[in-house]
Amino acid sequence: MAHHPGQGPSGGSTTEGSWRERVPVELFASPADMAIDVARRIASLITSRAAESRPVVLGLPTGSTPIGVYRQLIRLHQEEGLDFSNVLTFNLDEYYPIKPDALQSYHRFMRENFFDHVNVPEENIHIPEGDIERGEIGAWCAEYEQKIKDAGGMDLILLGIGRTGHIGFNEPGSGPETRTRPIILDEITRKDAASDFFGDENVPREAITMGVGTILDAKEIILMATGEHKAPIIRRAVEDKVTHAVTASYLQRHENAHILLDQAAAGDLTRIQTPWIVRDVEWTDDLIERAVIWLAERTEKAILTLEESDFHRHYLHSLANQYSNIDDLCKYVFERLRQRIAYSEDLPSQQRMVLFSPHPDDDVISMGGMLDKCVRNENDMTVAYMTNGSVAVFDSDVRRHLRFMRMSAEYFNGDEGVLAKLDALRKAMDSKNPGDVDSEDVQLIKAYIRYSEAIAGIEVMDLDQRHARFLDMPFYKTGTVRKEPIGEADVQIVMDLLEEKMPNHIFVAGDLSDPHGTHRMCYFAIQEALKRFREKYPSEDHPLVWLYRGAWQEWEIDEADVLIPMSKADLDRKVEAIFKHESQKDRAMYPGAYDTREFWERAKQRNQHTAKRLDMLGLPEFHAVEAYVCVHELPS
Repeated sequence: MAHHPGQGPSGGSTTEGSWRERVPVELFASPADMAIDVARRIASLITSRAAESRPVVLGLPTGSTPIGVYRQLIRLHQEEGLDFSNVLTFNLDEYYPIKPDALQSYHRFMRENFFDHVNVPEENIHIPEGDIERGEIGAWCAEYEQKIKDAGGMDLILLGIGRTGHIGFNEPGSGPETRTRPIILDEITRKDAASDFFGDENVPREAITMGVGTILDAKEIILMATGEHKAPIIRRAVEDKVTHAVTASYLQRHENAHILLDQAAAGDLTRIQTPWIVRDVEWTDDLIERAVIWLAERTEKAILTLEESDFHRHYLHSLANQYSNIDDLCKYVFERLRQRIAYSEDLPSQQRMVLFSPHPDDDVISMGGMLDKCVRNENDMTVAYMTNGSVAVFDSDVRRHLRFMRMSAEYFNGDEGVLAKLDALRKAMDSKNPGDVDSEDVQLIKAYIRYSEAIAGIEVMDLDQRHARFLDMPFYKTGTVRKEPIGEADVQIVMDLLEEKMPNHIFVAGDLSDPHGTHRMCYFAIQEALKRFREKYPSEDHPLVWLYRGAWQEWEIDEADVLIPMSKADLDRKVEAIFKHESQKDRAMYPGAYDTREFWERAKQRNQHTAKRLDMLGLPEFHAVEAYVCVHELPS
């Protein structure tokens, strides 16, 4: 873990190269490490204040990032006796209008994820109310501010950060003078929340939020961010000047604010992305390659045409000085990249393979080209769909399929019981309110829709239903976007498949920035199962793991271990397979807020973009390229 020069909350040493960062930044190897650290800080504060018979006032957020902290605090309470009886809490925000028991309500979120499991006194819990009368909002907000003041102010406030740079629901334009108030939500914020509300049309347009000034009054501020999708806004908040356009940038003006990041969220910081600009670096092979690719793209030159002057004009003096002949350096990097290009004959053949697909379309979206080539190389391929994807099916698709089944049942002289059930299901669908949890029957129909599409997709690659496994992992089956933690049953399902197939190769989704975290959770289940598999079969040849991306992001060229060229015909087959997922076509339920393109467009354009980048670097020109990282153990 690294700290800002002389300012780390735990007295850390200087972080070399962080001089562009205008607020202290700490880096963690994983979100889990960050959660443990933050929970320990909070626990220490609670314990020290209890020893002085003094209360602790905490500002608390919602969202996926703080859940890990809440789980750690619950563990400390239940296993180590951490006492919350001296704690007062004030939540940052709530949607408006919304009932406190609604699935998406922050009241419900906080109780289910924290308050129901610890002993914070009921009278000490304060959450903005989303169901008060509109005419009462102003007075209620003023009273909320007074309660914080009467409590002595917040000792510590936890924050997340939105894609607009908002903290709380303080959208762009919010200044340090703002206090608790109603606010109109930005379109981007509403798109970010769409997955929780079963579509952005159901997301409330307003919220009640603490103001920027309220937040800045806290004695200590910790902002946490995880995932690659947060990296661009983190860089703006940390390295650019304070601006109304990024309300998180106001943390630069707080004397005791800290930004905590996992490696992915820190990826766009200068000291991580281009460290040679801000500090002396040790020139490893990987860093040399990244720097030369960066230089070639910055100068718009092919690698083998770079000149020594290019290096000196772009902060790469120390690298240039290590080589007596720049041409040798460029040739070295060029050959490293060229050797990663793998044609069909370079790929495995007649091997046992398992492709783990978190959703029933990630296989063809993210690695349709590789899947096609592996099948043609006569590998024994099993495509394991880890979740049923049911929450991503529109109700209109269910109605369409029910209509088809009703008409078909009549044609085939279906019995009255079948017809009656179809009619009942259709009636239930017609009376359903937006955002309601589906019945088990409807969830099953939605799952079957996704399953049938998945089989149609792999049939394009000359596979069939025999090659598909629908694992239907328990953590996913909540009927809502928010999932249960990965449990023993989830891990065992993966373990059972590994033992059955004993694969030589497995393919795992490595893009962990999907908007509702399913990819990350599936990754964790596979990681744990692989660990057990290796322990149980120490003498076996363990499978090589291929990490693929594509649904949410793509591997950078310098990160990839293998580059798979695709012809136009290859890419056309991949797109055709994606088209088979009709429920996700034209308008997906959860496209994510960071990319408005359809999934087939993303896959096609990303693969073509990777090919174009290779071409610009002077490597062979291909129509499209898929990229993969190969590991023997899944990194944390």
